Amino acid sequence: MDKRFVSIWFRYFATDWFSLRQPELKRRPLVLRMPSHGRMIVTAINAEAERNGLKRGMVLADARALVPSLEVLDDEPGKISRVLSKLGEWCIRFTPFVAIDSTDGLFFDATGCAHLWGSEEKYLSDIIQKLMIRGYFVRAAMADTPGAAWAIARYEKRGGVIPPSKHIDALLPLPPQALRLEQETVERLHKLGLHQIKQFIRLPRTAMRKRFGPQFLQQLDKAIGQEMEMLEPIQPVEPYQERLPCLEPIVTAVGIEMALKQLLEKLCLRLQQEQKGLRTAVLKGYRVDGKLECISIATSRPSHHVPHLFKLFEIKISSMEPALGIELFVLEAPKVEDHLPQQEKMWEAAGGLHDLRLSELVDRLTNKIGADRIHRYLPAEHHWPERSYQSTDSLQKKPDADWRNDVIRPVQLLPSPLRIEVTAPIPDYPPLLFRHNGKVHSIVKADGPERIEQEWWLQQGQHRDYYRVEDEEGHRYWLFRLGHYHEETYTWFLHGYFA
Repeated sequence: MDKRFVSIWFRYFATDWFSLRQPELKRRPLVLRMPSHGRMIVTAINAEAERNGLKRGMVLADARALVPSLEVLDDEPGKISRVLSKLGEWCIRFTPFVAIDSTDGLFFDATGCAHLWGSEEKYLSDIIQKLMIRGYFVRAAMADTPGAAWAIARYEKRGGVIPPSKHIDALLPLPPQALRLEQETVERLHKLGLHQIKQFIRLPRTAMRKRFGPQFLQQLDKAIGQEMEMLEPIQPVEPYQERLPCLEPIVTAVGIEMALKQLLEKLCLRLQQEQKGLRTAVLKGYRVDGKLECISIATSRPSHHVPHLFKLFEIKISSMEPALGIELFVLEAPKVEDHLPQQEKMWEAAGGLHDLRLSELVDRLTNKIGADRIHRYLPAEHHWPERSYQSTDSLQKKPDADWRNDVIRPVQLLPSPLRIEVTAPIPDYPPLLFRHNGKVHSIVKADGPERIEQEWWLQQGQHRDYYRVEDEEGHRYWLFRLGHYHEETYTWFLHGYFA
Protein backbone atom coordinates (compact mmCIF):
# COMPACT_ATOMS: atom_id res chain seq x y z
CA MET A 1 0.00 0.00 0.00
CA ASP A 2 1.35 3.39 -1.03
CA LYS A 3 2.00 5.77 1.85
CA ARG A 4 -0.18 8.87 2.13
CA PHE A 5 0.40 11.84 4.42
CA VAL A 6 -1.61 14.89 5.43
CA SER A 7 -0.11 18.20 6.53
CA ILE A 8 -2.32 20.52 8.60
CA TRP A 9 -1.28 24.17 8.82
CA PHE A 10 -2.82 26.38 11.48
CA ARG A 11 -1.85 29.71 9.95
CA TYR A 12 -2.91 31.76 12.98
CA PHE A 13 -2.81 29.05 15.65
CA ALA A 14 -1.60 31.09 18.64
CA THR A 15 -3.90 34.05 18.03
CA ASP A 16 -6.83 31.73 17.20
CA TRP A 17 -6.40 30.12 20.61
CA PHE A 18 -6.61 33.48 22.38
CA SER A 19 -9.62 34.47 20.23
CA LEU A 20 -11.46 31.32 21.28
CA ARG A 21 -11.34 32.58 24.87
CA GLN A 22 -12.10 36.20 23.93
CA PRO A 23 -14.30 36.05 20.79
CA GLU A 24 -14.29 39.84 20.36
CA LEU A 25 -10.56 39.65 19.46
CA LYS A 26 -11.33 37.80 16.22
CA ARG A 27 -12.66 40.99 14.64
CA ARG A 28 -9.74 43.18 15.79
CA PRO A 29 -6.06 43.31 14.76
CA LEU A 30 -4.29 41.10 17.30
CA VAL A 31 -0.60 40.28 17.81
CA LEU A 32 1.39 38.40 20.42
CA ARG A 33 4.62 39.85 21.73
CA MET A 34 7.82 38.57 23.30
CA PRO A 35 11.03 40.36 24.37
CA SER A 36 14.11 39.82 22.18
CA HIS A 37 17.46 41.59 22.59
CA GLY A 38 15.92 44.40 24.59
CA ARG A 39 12.98 45.00 22.24
CA MET A 40 9.43 43.70 22.00
CA ILE A 41 8.96 41.60 18.87
CA VAL A 42 5.72 40.45 17.23
CA THR A 43 5.69 36.63 17.39
CA ALA A 44 2.18 35.88 16.09
CA ILE A 45 -0.58 37.72 14.25
CA ASN A 46 -4.21 37.09 13.38
CA ALA A 47 -5.86 37.46 9.96
CA GLU A 48 -7.07 41.01 10.68
CA ALA A 49 -3.56 42.15 11.65
CA GLU A 50 -2.16 40.57 8.48
CA ARG A 51 -4.70 42.46 6.37
CA ASN A 52 -3.38 45.65 7.97
CA GLY A 53 0.15 44.90 6.76
CA LEU A 54 1.64 43.45 9.94
CA LYS A 55 4.12 40.56 9.86
CA ARG A 56 5.77 38.21 12.33
CA GLY A 57 9.15 39.42 13.49
CA MET A 58 8.24 43.12 13.37
CA VAL A 59 9.21 45.40 16.23
CA LEU A 60 6.09 45.99 18.30
CA ALA A 61 6.55 49.77 18.24
CA ASP A 62 6.47 49.73 14.43
CA ALA A 63 3.36 47.58 14.47
CA ARG A 64 1.60 50.02 16.81
CA ALA A 65 2.56 52.90 14.53
CA LEU A 66 0.93 51.14 11.55
CA VAL A 67 -2.19 50.06 13.50
CA PRO A 68 -2.94 52.34 16.49
CA SER A 69 -5.93 50.20 17.54
CA LEU A 70 -3.77 47.08 17.76
CA GLU A 71 -4.59 44.50 20.46
CA VAL A 72 -1.42 43.13 22.09
CA LEU A 73 -1.10 40.06 24.33
CA ASP A 74 1.90 38.28 25.80
CA ASP A 75 3.00 35.18 23.94
CA GLU A 76 3.00 31.93 25.95
CA PRO A 77 5.02 29.42 23.89
CA GLY A 78 4.84 26.64 26.48
CA LYS A 79 1.07 26.85 26.78
CA ILE A 80 0.58 27.07 23.01
CA SER A 81 2.73 23.94 22.52
CA ARG A 82 0.60 22.04 25.04
CA VAL A 83 -2.57 23.18 23.29
CA LEU A 84 -1.22 21.95 19.94
CA SER A 85 -0.34 18.61 21.50
CA LYS A 86 -3.86 18.29 22.96
CA LEU A 87 -5.36 19.16 19.58
CA GLY A 88 -3.14 16.47 18.03
CA GLU A 89 -4.54 13.92 20.48
CA TRP A 90 -8.05 14.97 19.48
CA CYS A 91 -7.11 14.41 15.81
CA ILE A 92 -6.42 10.71 16.50
CA ARG A 93 -10.06 10.25 15.47
CA PHE A 94 -8.84 10.70 11.87
CA THR A 95 -5.75 8.46 12.02
CA PRO A 96 -3.86 6.53 14.70
CA PHE A 97 -0.64 8.33 13.68
CA VAL A 98 -0.51 12.06 14.48
CA ALA A 99 2.77 13.98 14.83
CA ILE A 100 3.53 17.56 15.86
CA ASP A 101 4.92 19.81 13.11
CA SER A 102 6.83 22.70 14.67
CA THR A 103 4.58 25.17 16.52
CA ASP A 104 1.75 25.57 14.02
CA GLY A 105 1.07 22.29 12.30
CA LEU A 106 0.36 18.57 12.44
CA PHE A 107 1.32 15.60 10.29
CA PHE A 108 -1.01 12.64 9.74
CA ASP A 109 0.08 9.28 8.39
CA ALA A 110 -3.20 8.72 6.57
CA THR A 111 -2.22 5.46 4.88
CA GLY A 112 -5.30 3.20 4.70
CA CYS A 113 -7.57 5.73 6.47
CA ALA A 114 -9.30 7.67 3.68
CA HIS A 115 -11.41 4.75 2.42
CA LEU A 116 -13.34 4.86 5.70
CA TRP A 117 -14.66 8.28 4.60
CA GLY A 118 -15.37 7.21 1.04
CA SER A 119 -12.53 9.07 -0.71
CA GLU A 120 -9.42 11.09 0.02
CA GLU A 121 -11.24 14.31 -0.88
CA LYS A 122 -14.04 13.62 1.62
CA TYR A 123 -11.46 12.61 4.23
CA LEU A 124 -9.47 15.83 3.91
CA SER A 125 -12.63 17.93 3.73
CA ASP A 126 -13.95 16.41 6.96
CA ILE A 127 -10.65 17.13 8.72
CA ILE A 128 -10.68 20.78 7.64
CA GLN A 129 -14.36 21.25 8.46
CA LYS A 130 -14.13 19.83 11.97
CA LEU A 131 -11.01 21.85 12.82
CA MET A 132 -12.59 25.05 11.52
CA ILE A 133 -15.71 24.35 13.61
CA ARG A 134 -13.40 24.23 16.62
CA GLY A 135 -12.35 27.80 15.76
CA TYR A 136 -9.05 27.41 13.88
CA PHE A 137 -8.10 28.75 10.46
CA VAL A 138 -6.81 25.67 8.63
CA ARG A 139 -5.10 24.82 5.38
CA ALA A 140 -4.35 21.20 4.56
CA ALA A 141 -3.00 18.95 1.84
CA MET A 142 -2.51 15.23 1.20
CA ALA A 143 0.39 13.78 -0.78
CA ASP A 144 2.79 10.83 -0.97
CA THR A 145 5.37 12.41 1.37
CA PRO A 146 5.16 14.63 4.47
CA GLY A 147 7.40 17.19 2.75
CA ALA A 148 5.19 17.45 -0.32
CA ALA A 149 2.03 17.72 1.77
CA TRP A 150 3.70 20.45 3.87
CA ALA A 151 4.66 22.41 0.77
CA ILE A 152 1.24 22.16 -0.87
CA ALA A 153 -0.60 23.16 2.33
CA ARG A 154 1.47 26.34 2.74
CA TYR A 155 2.42 27.46 -0.77
CA GLU A 156 -0.31 26.16 -3.06
CA LYS A 157 -3.40 28.36 -2.70
CA ARG A 158 -5.82 25.57 -3.52
CA GLY A 159 -4.15 22.96 -1.28
CA GLY A 160 -6.16 19.76 -1.41
CA VAL A 161 -5.39 16.21 -2.46
CA ILE A 162 -2.43 15.45 -4.71
CA PRO A 163 -3.08 12.15 -6.54
CA PRO A 164 -0.65 9.29 -5.86
CA SER A 165 2.69 9.60 -7.69
CA LYS A 166 1.88 13.19 -8.76
CA HIS A 167 3.54 15.00 -5.85
CA ILE A 168 6.71 15.92 -7.81
CA ASP A 169 4.65 17.61 -10.52
CA ALA A 170 2.79 19.53 -7.82
CA LEU A 171 6.07 20.72 -6.28
CA LEU A 172 7.59 22.11 -9.48
CA PRO A 173 5.86 25.56 -9.58
CA LEU A 174 6.35 26.23 -5.85
CA PRO A 175 9.04 28.56 -4.41
CA PRO A 176 12.20 27.06 -2.85
CA GLN A 177 11.05 27.89 0.71
CA ALA A 178 8.39 25.20 0.22
CA LEU A 179 11.20 22.67 0.81
CA ARG A 180 11.64 23.91 4.43
CA LEU A 181 15.08 25.33 3.68
CA GLU A 182 17.06 27.72 5.85
CA GLN A 183 16.43 31.39 5.09
CA GLU A 184 20.04 31.92 4.00
CA THR A 185 19.74 29.15 1.41
CA VAL A 186 16.44 30.55 0.12
CA GLU A 187 17.99 34.01 -0.34
CA ARG A 188 20.95 32.55 -2.25
CA LEU A 189 18.60 30.66 -4.58
CA HIS A 190 16.61 33.82 -5.30
CA LYS A 191 19.81 35.80 -5.99
CA LEU A 192 20.70 33.17 -8.57
CA GLY A 193 17.30 33.61 -10.20
CA LEU A 194 16.00 30.24 -9.00
CA HIS A 195 12.50 31.23 -7.90
CA GLN A 196 10.73 27.91 -8.48
CA ILE A 197 11.62 24.32 -7.64
CA LYS A 198 11.39 23.30 -11.29
CA GLN A 199 14.33 25.59 -12.09
CA PHE A 200 16.81 23.60 -9.99
CA ILE A 201 15.29 20.16 -9.29
CA ARG A 202 17.12 18.61 -12.27
CA LEU A 203 20.45 20.38 -11.83
CA PRO A 204 23.50 18.12 -11.19
CA ARG A 205 23.41 17.00 -7.57
CA THR A 206 27.18 17.41 -7.11
CA ALA A 207 26.90 21.07 -8.09
CA MET A 208 23.94 21.67 -5.78
CA ARG A 209 25.70 19.94 -2.88
CA LYS A 210 28.83 22.01 -3.42
CA ARG A 211 26.93 25.30 -3.64
CA PHE A 212 24.11 24.79 -1.09
CA GLY A 213 25.31 21.98 1.17
CA PRO A 214 24.07 18.45 1.94
CA GLN A 215 21.07 19.66 3.98
CA PHE A 216 19.62 21.28 0.85
CA LEU A 217 19.65 17.94 -0.97
CA GLN A 218 18.29 16.16 2.07
CA GLN A 219 15.24 18.45 2.24
CA LEU A 220 14.68 18.06 -1.50
CA ASP A 221 14.91 14.26 -1.24
CA LYS A 222 12.42 14.22 1.63
CA ALA A 223 9.91 16.18 -0.39
CA ILE A 224 10.17 14.07 -3.55
CA GLY A 225 10.33 10.78 -1.63
CA GLN A 226 13.91 9.65 -2.22
CA GLU A 227 14.63 9.84 1.53
CA MET A 228 12.24 8.72 4.25
CA GLU A 229 11.19 11.37 6.76
CA MET A 230 10.91 10.09 10.31
CA LEU A 231 7.87 11.34 12.22
CA GLU A 232 7.29 10.80 15.94
CA PRO A 233 3.65 10.07 16.83
CA ILE A 234 2.01 11.77 19.79
CA GLN A 235 0.77 8.38 20.96
CA PRO A 236 2.34 5.00 20.06
CA VAL A 237 0.33 3.21 17.38
CA GLU A 238 -1.18 -0.12 18.41
CA PRO A 239 -0.25 -2.82 15.87
CA TYR A 240 -3.69 -4.45 16.23
CA GLN A 241 -6.31 -1.78 15.74
CA GLU A 242 -9.53 -1.31 13.77
CA ARG A 243 -11.36 2.00 13.21
CA LEU A 244 -14.97 2.77 12.26
CA PRO A 245 -16.04 6.37 11.53
CA CYS A 246 -19.77 7.05 11.67
CA LEU A 247 -21.71 8.94 9.01
CA GLU A 248 -24.03 10.15 11.78
CA PRO A 249 -23.07 10.37 15.48
CA ILE A 250 -24.13 7.28 17.45
CA VAL A 251 -26.22 8.03 20.55
CA THR A 252 -27.78 4.64 21.45
CA ALA A 253 -26.52 1.42 23.02
CA VAL A 254 -27.82 -0.53 20.01
CA GLY A 255 -25.68 1.62 17.71
CA ILE A 256 -22.62 1.01 19.89
CA GLU A 257 -23.26 -2.74 19.80
CA MET A 258 -23.53 -2.73 15.99
CA ALA A 259 -20.27 -0.80 15.68
CA LEU A 260 -18.56 -3.15 18.15
CA LYS A 261 -19.63 -6.25 16.21
CA GLN A 262 -18.21 -4.86 12.96
CA LEU A 263 -14.90 -3.99 14.62
CA LEU A 264 -14.62 -7.36 16.36
CA GLU A 265 -15.29 -9.24 13.12
CA LYS A 266 -12.53 -7.30 11.31
CA LEU A 267 -10.01 -7.58 14.14
CA CYS A 268 -10.67 -11.26 14.87
CA LEU A 269 -10.43 -12.16 11.18
CA ARG A 270 -7.00 -10.57 11.08
CA LEU A 271 -5.96 -12.30 14.32
CA GLN A 272 -7.19 -15.65 13.01
CA GLN A 273 -5.23 -15.25 9.77
CA GLU A 274 -2.08 -14.46 11.76
CA GLN A 275 -2.74 -17.28 14.27
CA LYS A 276 -3.06 -14.80 17.12
CA GLY A 277 -5.56 -14.22 19.90
CA LEU A 278 -6.12 -11.15 22.03
CA ARG A 279 -5.63 -11.09 25.81
CA THR A 280 -6.76 -7.49 26.34
CA ALA A 281 -8.89 -5.20 24.20
CA VAL A 282 -10.07 -1.59 24.47
CA LEU A 283 -13.06 0.00 22.74
CA LYS A 284 -12.72 3.77 22.39
CA GLY A 285 -15.53 6.09 21.40
CA TYR A 286 -14.59 9.60 20.23
CA ARG A 287 -17.50 11.91 21.00
CA VAL A 288 -18.61 14.95 19.03
CA ASP A 289 -17.78 17.19 22.00
CA GLY A 290 -14.14 16.00 21.98
CA LYS A 291 -14.37 13.68 24.98
CA LEU A 292 -13.32 10.04 24.92
CA GLU A 293 -15.31 7.06 26.21
CA CYS A 294 -13.46 3.78 26.89
CA ILE A 295 -14.31 0.26 28.01
CA SER A 296 -11.85 -2.64 28.20
CA ILE A 297 -11.85 -6.41 28.62
CA ALA A 298 -9.31 -9.11 29.42
CA THR A 299 -9.23 -12.84 28.68
CA SER A 300 -7.59 -15.74 30.50
CA ARG A 301 -6.24 -17.22 27.26
CA PRO A 302 -5.76 -15.85 23.71
CA SER A 303 -9.07 -15.60 21.88
CA HIS A 304 -10.44 -14.52 18.51
CA HIS A 305 -13.92 -15.90 19.18
CA VAL A 306 -16.23 -13.00 18.21
CA PRO A 307 -19.40 -14.03 20.13
CA HIS A 308 -17.43 -14.59 23.32
CA LEU A 309 -15.55 -11.29 23.09
CA PHE A 310 -18.77 -9.44 22.29
CA LYS A 311 -20.38 -10.83 25.46
CA LEU A 312 -17.46 -9.55 27.52
CA PHE A 313 -17.87 -6.05 26.08
CA GLU A 314 -21.67 -6.20 26.24
CA ILE A 315 -21.58 -6.18 30.05
CA LYS A 316 -19.84 -2.79 30.01
CA ILE A 317 -21.53 -0.98 27.11
CA SER A 318 -24.02 0.65 29.48
CA SER A 319 -21.12 2.53 31.10
CA MET A 320 -20.38 4.38 27.83
CA GLU A 321 -22.02 7.81 27.75
CA PRO A 322 -22.43 8.96 24.11
CA ALA A 323 -23.84 12.41 25.05
CA LEU A 324 -24.32 14.29 21.73
CA GLY A 325 -23.00 11.28 19.85
CA ILE A 326 -19.91 9.19 19.08
CA GLU A 327 -18.42 9.89 15.66
CA LEU A 328 -15.54 7.39 15.65
CA PHE A 329 -15.03 3.96 17.22
CA VAL A 330 -11.57 2.45 17.65
CA LEU A 331 -10.95 -1.13 18.81
CA GLU A 332 -7.41 -1.88 20.00
CA ALA A 333 -5.76 -5.09 21.21
CA PRO A 334 -2.72 -3.98 23.25
CA LYS A 335 -1.88 -7.54 24.34
CA VAL A 336 -1.89 -10.35 21.77
CA GLU A 337 -0.48 -13.89 22.03
CA ASP A 338 -0.12 -16.92 19.75
CA HIS A 339 -3.32 -18.89 19.19
CA LEU A 340 -2.60 -22.00 17.13
CA PRO A 341 -5.35 -24.12 15.49
CA GLN A 342 -3.99 -27.37 16.96
CA GLN A 343 -4.39 -25.91 20.44
CA GLU A 344 -8.06 -25.24 19.83
CA LYS A 345 -8.67 -28.88 18.85
CA MET A 346 -6.89 -30.00 21.99
CA TRP A 347 -9.09 -27.80 24.17
CA GLU A 348 -12.27 -29.13 22.58
CA ALA A 349 -11.33 -32.69 23.46
CA ALA A 350 -9.83 -32.00 26.87
CA GLY A 351 -11.25 -30.92 30.21
CA GLY A 352 -9.99 -29.05 33.23
CA LEU A 353 -7.89 -25.97 32.62
CA HIS A 354 -7.63 -26.84 28.92
CA ASP A 355 -11.38 -26.65 28.38
CA LEU A 356 -12.27 -23.61 26.25
CA ARG A 357 -15.64 -23.37 28.00
CA LEU A 358 -13.90 -22.94 31.34
CA SER A 359 -11.72 -20.11 30.08
CA GLU A 360 -14.73 -18.32 28.59
CA LEU A 361 -16.63 -18.71 31.88
CA VAL A 362 -13.66 -17.25 33.76
CA ASP A 363 -13.52 -14.36 31.29
CA ARG A 364 -17.22 -13.54 31.79
CA LEU A 365 -16.92 -13.67 35.57
CA THR A 366 -13.72 -11.61 35.56
CA ASN A 367 -15.17 -8.87 33.38
CA LYS A 368 -18.43 -8.84 35.38
CA ILE A 369 -17.24 -8.93 39.00
CA GLY A 370 -13.65 -7.76 38.59
CA ALA A 371 -10.24 -9.28 37.95
CA ASP A 372 -9.37 -9.03 41.66
CA ARG A 373 -12.07 -11.59 42.57
CA ILE A 374 -10.72 -14.57 40.61
CA HIS A 375 -7.23 -15.96 41.17
CA ARG A 376 -5.08 -18.80 39.95
CA TYR A 377 -1.94 -19.80 41.82
CA LEU A 378 1.06 -21.82 40.69
CA PRO A 379 3.88 -23.26 42.77
CA ALA A 380 7.15 -21.36 43.00
CA GLU A 381 10.58 -22.73 43.80
CA HIS A 382 10.80 -21.40 47.37
CA HIS A 383 10.58 -23.00 50.81
CA TRP A 384 9.58 -19.80 52.58
CA PRO A 385 5.73 -19.99 52.68
CA GLU A 386 5.06 -16.43 51.43
CA ARG A 387 7.19 -17.10 48.36
CA SER A 388 6.13 -20.69 47.66
CA TYR A 389 3.40 -19.66 45.21
CA GLN A 390 2.85 -17.16 42.43
CA SER A 391 -0.32 -15.71 40.97
CA THR A 392 -1.12 -15.64 37.25
CA ASP A 393 -3.92 -14.25 35.11
CA SER A 394 -3.50 -16.93 32.45
CA LEU A 395 -4.98 -20.43 32.30
CA GLN A 396 -2.30 -21.42 29.79
CA LYS A 397 0.76 -20.70 31.89
CA LYS A 398 2.51 -23.87 33.04
CA PRO A 399 4.09 -24.10 36.50
CA ASP A 400 7.85 -23.76 36.82
CA ALA A 401 7.81 -26.24 39.73
CA ASP A 402 5.53 -28.90 41.29
CA TRP A 403 3.61 -28.59 44.52
CA ARG A 404 5.56 -30.38 47.25
CA ASN A 405 3.95 -33.70 48.23
CA ASP A 406 6.27 -34.34 51.17
CA VAL A 407 4.84 -31.52 53.31
CA ILE A 408 1.36 -30.56 54.48
CA ARG A 409 0.26 -27.00 53.92
CA PRO A 410 -2.95 -25.17 54.92
CA VAL A 411 -5.72 -24.58 52.42
CA GLN A 412 -5.79 -20.88 53.30
CA LEU A 413 -2.47 -19.08 53.79
CA LEU A 414 -2.76 -15.59 55.24
CA PRO A 415 -1.14 -12.77 53.22
CA SER A 416 0.99 -11.95 56.25
CA PRO A 417 1.25 -13.80 59.60
CA LEU A 418 -0.90 -12.54 62.52
CA ARG A 419 0.76 -12.15 65.88
CA ILE A 420 -0.93 -14.18 68.67
CA GLU A 421 -0.52 -14.87 72.41
CA VAL A 422 0.51 -18.46 73.16
CA THR A 423 1.00 -20.59 76.24
CA ALA A 424 3.55 -23.35 75.60
CA PRO A 425 5.85 -25.52 77.75
CA ILE A 426 9.57 -25.57 77.15
CA PRO A 427 11.82 -26.17 75.34
CA ASP A 428 10.15 -27.14 71.99
CA TYR A 429 6.74 -28.46 72.93
CA PRO A 430 3.65 -27.50 70.94
CA PRO A 431 1.43 -24.73 72.36
CA LEU A 432 -1.22 -25.61 74.97
CA LEU A 433 -3.50 -22.72 74.03
CA PHE A 434 -3.47 -19.46 72.08
CA ARG A 435 -5.55 -16.28 71.95
CA HIS A 436 -6.80 -14.98 68.59
CA ASN A 437 -9.33 -12.17 68.03
CA GLY A 438 -10.10 -12.09 71.74
CA LYS A 439 -10.94 -15.83 71.91
CA VAL A 440 -8.90 -18.49 73.73
CA HIS A 441 -8.36 -21.72 71.79
CA SER A 442 -7.39 -24.82 73.78
CA ILE A 443 -5.24 -27.17 71.74
CA VAL A 444 -6.15 -30.89 71.86
CA LYS A 445 -3.91 -32.16 69.06
CA ALA A 446 -0.63 -30.89 67.62
CA ASP A 447 2.11 -31.97 65.26
CA GLY A 448 5.54 -30.40 64.81
CA PRO A 449 7.80 -28.62 64.83
CA GLU A 450 8.74 -28.19 61.16
CA ARG A 451 11.63 -25.79 60.91
CA ILE A 452 11.83 -23.47 57.90
CA GLU A 453 14.98 -21.42 57.59
CA GLN A 454 15.27 -18.00 55.99
CA GLU A 455 16.37 -17.93 52.34
CA TRP A 456 19.60 -16.11 53.10
CA TRP A 457 20.23 -15.17 49.44
CA LEU A 458 17.01 -13.12 49.55
CA GLN A 459 16.86 -11.77 53.08
CA GLN A 460 18.32 -12.21 56.56
CA GLY A 461 16.30 -13.06 59.67
CA GLN A 462 15.24 -15.68 62.20
CA HIS A 463 14.00 -19.15 61.36
CA ARG A 464 10.44 -20.37 61.98
CA ASP A 465 9.20 -23.48 63.81
CA TYR A 466 5.76 -24.45 62.47
CA TYR A 467 3.06 -26.52 64.25
CA ARG A 468 -0.19 -27.96 62.95
CA VAL A 469 -2.69 -27.71 65.80
CA GLU A 470 -6.36 -28.54 66.40
CA ASP A 471 -8.55 -26.87 69.04
CA GLU A 472 -11.42 -28.32 71.07
CA GLU A 473 -13.95 -27.35 68.36
CA GLY A 474 -12.10 -29.31 65.69
CA HIS A 475 -10.66 -26.26 63.89
CA ARG A 476 -7.11 -26.67 62.64
CA TYR A 477 -4.48 -23.92 62.42
CA TRP A 478 -0.92 -23.43 61.25
CA LEU A 479 1.13 -21.65 63.93
CA PHE A 480 4.82 -20.85 64.14
CA ARG A 481 7.33 -19.53 66.60
CA LEU A 482 9.79 -17.00 65.20
CA GLY A 483 13.24 -17.56 66.68
CA HIS A 484 14.61 -19.92 69.36
CA TYR A 485 12.52 -20.52 72.46
CA HIS A 486 15.39 -19.48 74.75
CA GLU A 487 15.71 -16.13 72.99
CA GLU A 488 13.85 -13.26 74.61
CA THR A 489 12.80 -11.94 71.20
CA TYR A 490 10.78 -14.99 70.11
CA THR A 491 7.14 -14.44 69.10
CA TRP A 492 4.22 -16.60 67.95
CA PHE A 493 2.13 -16.13 64.81
CA LEU A 494 -0.93 -17.60 63.10
CA HIS A 495 -0.17 -18.17 59.41
CA GLY A 496 -2.99 -20.28 57.98
CA TYR A 497 -6.12 -22.40 58.30
CA PHE A 498 -6.61 -26.07 57.40
CA ALA A 499 -9.90 -27.35 56.01
